[in-house]
Amino acid sequence: MNRIIYLLVFVLIMACKAENTKAPEVEKWEAQAANIEIIRDDYGVPHIYGKTDADAVFGLLYAQCEDDFNRVEQNYIWAIGRLAEVEGEEALYSDLRAKLFMSEEEAKANYEKSPAWLKKLCDAFADGVNYYLYTHPEVKPKLLTHFEPWMPMYFSEGSIGGDIERISTKKIAAFYESDMALPEMEQLQLKKEKEAEEPQGSNGIAISGKLTQSGNSMLLINPHTSFYFRGEVHVVSEEGLNAYGAVTWGQFFVYQGFNEKTGWMHTSTYTDVMDEFKETIVKNDENLFYQYGEELREVKSDEISLKYLVGDQLKEKTYPAYRTHHGPITHVADGQWTASAMMWEPIKALEQSFIRTKQSGYKGFREMMDIRTNSSNNTVYADAEGNIAYFHGNFVPKRDVTFNYEEPVDGSNPKTDWQGLHTVDENILVMNPENGWIQNCNSTPYTSALNFSPKKEDYPNYMSKDQENFRGVHAIELLTDRKGYTIDSLIQLAHDPYLPAFKALIPGLVKAYDASPKEELKEAIEVIRNWDYKTSKESVAMTLAHFYGTLCY
Repeated sequence: MNRIIYLLVFVLIMACKAENTKAPEVEKWEAQAANIEIIRDDYGVPHIYGKTDADAVFGLLYAQCEDDFNRVEQNYIWAIGRLAEVEGEEALYSDLRAKLFMSEEEAKANYEKSPAWLKKLCDAFADGVNYYLYTHPEVKPKLLTHFEPWMPMYFSEGSIGGDIERISTKKIAAFYESDMALPEMEQLQLKKEKEAEEPQGSNGIAISGKLTQSGNSMLLINPHTSFYFRGEVHVVSEEGLNAYGAVTWGQFFVYQGFNEKTGWMHTSTYTDVMDEFKETIVKNDENLFYQYGEELREVKSDEISLKYLVGDQLKEKTYPAYRTHHGPITHVADGQWTASAMMWEPIKALEQSFIRTKQSGYKGFREMMDIRTNSSNNTVYADAEGNIAYFHGNFVPKRDVTFNYEEPVDGSNPKTDWQGLHTVDENILVMNPENGWIQNCNSTPYTSALNFSPKKEDYPNYMSKDQENFRGVHAIELLTDRKGYTIDSLIQLAHDPYLPAFKALIPGLVKAYDASPKEELKEAIEVIRNWDYKTSKESVAMTLAHFYGTLCY
């Protein structure tokens, strides 16, 4: 009996010791958390203060998880190619697309070969999320119960999705399921959708000090995203980080915003940064090769296994994966296997995204742009030195202009290969124009500074489409021949309610009605006929015009 009591006492003592002994990683998290303070202002915006950049990143991710862990997790479920484990079989080709460009092993290898300072930030990213999960056991992740430092390698662009989302999962599915060819009607529909779309981006305006009352330059950042698409943050360290702005859920850098000396914002670009190469495939003794000039090169092949949810069970599918030096084979074009090429340098992209936030003037900012991995955005810039600038794109491959890269090109012809990257100076660049302002609204760069804009004929055609939009028209109208800007007047300009698109569209509708009037439309047409083309919460005409515009255009 005594022996049983002694054993029971021993078990209880050991249980108490185990309860009071924390795992080494928990002790590490708590030690780092002690270096961080998070203060939320009256609007709920987190102001994160850390001793080191890594401390600040730890706190930044912790604060993001407090605000919207679901978004943080969802972005990484998508980015690392595990969406089908949550959403089922319909998400398999999204996952396959992610894995075609980088396997988990490659992501880990990229992390390992990153510079020490970047590895510390990646470690802090994972530790910040994992510490949040540790301190909030009531939070139940959909899939990712432990975050890893290699995960940001999949998610190095500030725009959620970025370039990879331009690669059609329908085409990938057709490659694997429909005799490797996309049905003609679906292909036509995809082409029409691409032609009709306007980049979903932002309005950016930079104002020179000569046009402001204070004499300081000003930057307007007007992102076009849903209300909860990005979080607003202020992140500070004793290593020189002091950035305020927007951060995409789960990323450890301020995507667009400002520090004490510089401000930067991004708009979606018209620069051609992705191409498709039709490969001539040759089969020899069961091995696959592709023609490249006078030689045959081996097609690299591998297998990708993906899990997907069926009911409450996980099933698995394995896909063959093929790659040439142009990139992974993603679909068929004109009966040929086609490789998709895009910027895929995750280490450099993460470096550029973080370095951007710590620049103190144009010289450093310009040197940062020389990394040339910002592939999906333009940049509007202003600084405390009085400079304003506009960079149209950043990652721009050099190409032979005798080929039409808007369509898939012949990958067997070495002349179609990318010939390195254009330098920043070779790209479309506007610096301190004499008119004193710069605007970009996902519109043509050739009107970005009125008469002092870049000239289309000075650049290869793949640098940009010369495509104006109504937001660009409106911005130019508002900025021309104005000065004496203050913060309040710039905010007022940003909220100007005039809608020039409807000034162009509505007269045609009214004319058509007058030619063939219908009694049931009379009241609505009269409201629109007398409209001043300005929007407001009370505007019935705006509601009718929006309905008309979305229905017909």
